[in-house]
Amino acid sequence: MSVFHVFGFGLKVGHMLWMLCCWIVSVISMNWYLSGGIVTDTKAGLLGEVANMCLKWWEKVPMNISKIRYHYYQYIGSKRVRKTWWKGLLFTWVVGWTIGSLWILWYMGSHASEKRKETLASMCDERARMLQDQFNVSMNHIQAMSILISTFHHGKYPSAIDQKTFARYTERTAFERPLTSGVAYAVRVLHSEKEQFEKQQGWTIKRMDTLEQNQVHKNDYAPEALEPSPVQEEYAPVIFAQDTVRHIISYDMLSGKEDRQNVLRARESGKGVLTAPFRLLKTNRLGVILTFAVYKRDLPSNVTPNERIQATDGYLGGIFHIESLVEKLLQQLASKQTILVNVYDTTNQLHPISMYGSNVSDDGLQHISSLSFGDPLRNHEMRCRFKHKPPWPWLAITTSFGILVIALLVGYIFHATVNRIAKVEDDFRKMMELKKQAEAADVAKSQFLATVSHEIRTPMNGVLGMLHMLMDTDLDVTQLDYVRTAQGSGKALVSLINEVLDQAKIESGKLELEAVRFDLRAILDDVLSLFSGKSQEKGVELAVYISDQVPDMLIGDPGRFRQIITNLIGNSIKFTEKGHIFVTVHLVEELIGSIDVETESSSKNTLSGFPVADRHCSWGGFRCFGQDGLTNQFSSSSDLINIIVSVEDTGVGIPLEAQSRVFTPFMQVGPSISRTHGGTGIGLSISKCLVGLMKGEIGFVSIPKIGSTFTFTVVFTNASSNSNELTIQQMNSQSNVASSEFNGMTALVVDQRPVRAKMSRYHIQRLGICVEVVSDLNQGLSSISSGNTTINMVLVEQEVWDKDSGTSALFVNNLRKIDGQVPPKLFILTNSISSCRISSATSGVSTPTVIMKPLRASMLAASLQRALGVGNKGNLRNGDLPSLSLRNLLLGRIILIIDDNNVNLRVAAGALKKYGAEVVCADSGKKAISLLTPPHHFDACFMDIQMPEMDGFEATRRIRNMERNISNRIQHGEVSAGDSENIQAWHVPILAMTADVIQATHEECTRCGMDGYVSKPFEAEQLYREVSRFFQSTTTGSLE
Repeated sequence: MSVFHVFGFGLKVGHMLWMLCCWIVSVISMNWYLSGGIVTDTKAGLLGEVANMCLKWWEKVPMNISKIRYHYYQYIGSKRVRKTWWKGLLFTWVVGWTIGSLWILWYMGSHASEKRKETLASMCDERARMLQDQFNVSMNHIQAMSILISTFHHGKYPSAIDQKTFARYTERTAFERPLTSGVAYAVRVLHSEKEQFEKQQGWTIKRMDTLEQNQVHKNDYAPEALEPSPVQEEYAPVIFAQDTVRHIISYDMLSGKEDRQNVLRARESGKGVLTAPFRLLKTNRLGVILTFAVYKRDLPSNVTPNERIQATDGYLGGIFHIESLVEKLLQQLASKQTILVNVYDTTNQLHPISMYGSNVSDDGLQHISSLSFGDPLRNHEMRCRFKHKPPWPWLAITTSFGILVIALLVGYIFHATVNRIAKVEDDFRKMMELKKQAEAADVAKSQFLATVSHEIRTPMNGVLGMLHMLMDTDLDVTQLDYVRTAQGSGKALVSLINEVLDQAKIESGKLELEAVRFDLRAILDDVLSLFSGKSQEKGVELAVYISDQVPDMLIGDPGRFRQIITNLIGNSIKFTEKGHIFVTVHLVEELIGSIDVETESSSKNTLSGFPVADRHCSWGGFRCFGQDGLTNQFSSSSDLINIIVSVEDTGVGIPLEAQSRVFTPFMQVGPSISRTHGGTGIGLSISKCLVGLMKGEIGFVSIPKIGSTFTFTVVFTNASSNSNELTIQQMNSQSNVASSEFNGMTALVVDQRPVRAKMSRYHIQRLGICVEVVSDLNQGLSSISSGNTTINMVLVEQEVWDKDSGTSALFVNNLRKIDGQVPPKLFILTNSISSCRISSATSGVSTPTVIMKPLRASMLAASLQRALGVGNKGNLRNGDLPSLSLRNLLLGRIILIIDDNNVNLRVAAGALKKYGAEVVCADSGKKAISLLTPPHHFDACFMDIQMPEMDGFEATRRIRNMERNISNRIQHGEVSAGDSENIQAWHVPILAMTADVIQATHEECTRCGMDGYVSKPFEAEQLYREVSRFFQSTTTGSLE
């Protein structure tokens, strides 16, 4: 298995390297081409074509490599090699390398043995060569002495040489004969000359053979006791001898066996002749004698042996003591490794004669070097052996063992790798199985959530719908309170369901954002309306301020942005009992350097006068405030708008030990918090995830018993405000309608707190009213009395109004006394109607109008219209505008409602009839198909998704197929358009109507051909947004 994987890995690496080479060559070639190097003339153009062909061929090579890789993964990489194959491969690897290591051991051992042989041969040859060279030197000197004797002894009369002279000369020249132990000269004496010769010499010629047969010790040697030489034709007595061998004087060389043969061969051949090794006289040591014949005259080159014999005068012999001489020679050679040397006379191959050495040790390794001592009839050789046995071949052993260990380690590594790969593959298969199970579980979970959502929302739709319809009937105050309480509880349950579903979608990664145009200011006004009742009950001031630099229209997901703001303000409302909750919205670039933004924690510079946590600390770690983050955010596109939102409260704060788990799902500060304030603990977790999806960041700062400030950033896209489409701003904001009624008016705001005054001015200016701000009533009266500007209305903060009742009464009286002007209308801005105390001094005179906070454009416009008597004097409640718009859209429309639940049918029918639509109800998908078969008179269809027999998806598919078939037949003339009410292309808008809000349901709605989505229970805003895509308003100026 590893072989194929390694092969695949090699293909990957090779392909990457090849692509790198191709890229480098392509870049070089392209630069050359662009520089004009190959297109300047005709020749260059030809080169350009060749270069282009080469480049095309070059680019095909990586494609072929990719194909090889593809086939590898298709046919090999996807198949697992059987485990037994790998075991066999591993076994072969181990056995192979074991044999290889043994071969390496043998090879290196044999190499060491050959090296040892070469060393032995070199040392042996060296010794043989030195022995032979020194023997030749001695032999040459003896031959030279033979010539000297022939010249000065036989060639002169009387002789110039005697024993004394000979002994002295040989002693002095002994260094020139390093291997000789002595030199002697024997003269040739015929039998006839014997008697005269003996008289002349004074001694008798003695025989030698008796000494050869009976060796005596040198101490017992007595020449006088020797026998005379026997009678023979001629004799060869020694007359001259070196002092070392002087004892052989008078011996007849021809009487000895070895000497006789040696002498006879020497005079016949005329060359030096060696004897066989024999025991020397007196010393009884092994030695040889080299003999040269001394002739009477110079002989020609073609002389015959007889002529040589006749011309012989005597015989000069050199005695060689082999053992001592060879030992002396070996001592002169220094060697790290001692060897044993044996010298043999091998003239008789069957019985070689040992001349030197002994068999002390024999390790089987021997080298033979031939020796040539000048006698062609005698053969000599030197045999050498090492004295000690050869050492263990440790280098070969360690090398082979090391290679075997490395091979075994490599095998183990591959074995472990293959096992690891097999384990990884097994784990991968298990992981894929677990992944499939997890995906199936995720699908089951999503289906379960969808089912639970549907099953809970379906009855809740009936409950809330019926409660809403009940509120439109005549109820007394108690009954209306009960209904509102029940409706609030139902909406809280729906909100809880939404949070749990959002958390589930976040965990599964299926939460997606919309990209629609929306009005940020209208969104915040709606959120304030949602919490206005709770803030008024607690007496907590709730306010919003949006910077003028924030665009009016943005593109993003308004629902999710509203969800974040709702979660943060809802938490602040829960945990704040006094003080304020202040929401500010700026562009991020506004806060770089804290330009014109009140962020100090001083009580004089806050909304309510209570100290707050410094919001600077809540965004201190944001990336967008770093230099790199700021550059990346605003250099990529000028259409991107980076919004920063802060929600500041003066609540109980978050304990320090709980701040680390604020964004953890289902985690709360403590159990008492959950019992006291309720909630699931997932709102902040969802908000953090939503902020991340909007490419933003969220942070907070909290001080116990002081308050908390949560800040987050989101990125939207700037939208054009001159679009002709009907937008959410037209649905939710009344300021555009009312602004024309207040143009040219001026308002005076009396507030001692700059932050709160700035917030009030922001909301009033949204209506097109000019605003002046003063800090107390006296300054306000002075500003009005100056006459520089006509003040149409005065808005006094309750805190200023209640500060001094006398000043307040005086301010009201002085307003009436202003000459030549209509007294401005007086308004009191308060958080709670119960806390507003109108002074008795103002009784009977223009009682101030109370405007309840939080300030919103629609509410403020309605209050001013009623008080000033301009525009629509009716008190439009929150949500009246969508209701009127829906009535204009749905009036007279024929709408089909399909739902298998009778309660839901009644609720949906009642909701649509409320807006003037004609409703037809059916309880199954099959009836929907029958009713919507062209031609029909329905303008739209609201269809439930989960129904028995045939669900809404299948019913919609069949309806769309019918519409396509009818439209195609009309286009081809098979059916007259008159028969189909002159409609060329049939397509009835079908809106999904279900309690299932899972993302998969949205996608399935789109795939099956539905045009929109309305969740249960109905919300006027969502219903308006969906139906406004298909219907046009039936009246003009309905919003005026």
